[in-house]
Amino acid sequence: MTGPFLLLHAADNVLVARRTTPEGTEVALDSAAVRLTRTVPLAHKIARHAIAPGDTILKYGLPIGTATEAIAPGDHVHVHNIRSNYTPTHALQDADGVSAGVAQ
Repeated sequence: MTGPFLLLHAADNVLVARRTTPEGTEVALDSAAVRLTRTVPLAHKIARHAIAPGDTILKYGLPIGTATEAIAPGDHVHVHNIRSNYTPTHALQDADGVSAGVAQ
């Protein structure tokens, strides 16, 4: 397997970074090539094709979350634009588990 991204399952709408891939790298998707608009860390995901708000994110052929905004082909897919099926919230929390900006 060559290239910086890996398709884990034919049904997936994301590709997984095999290594940290810098902004500006050209990536071949299904029928087009895109340039990354930001650096994508090792094991993070990019969109394989356009994903609409509310669409299910598939990895390993299984749902892992839901898009919270439109995601263009090649865009970084992470907690900033998806709601995870595995965590109670996609908001960042401090070490005590309290969301930023919440009075204690």
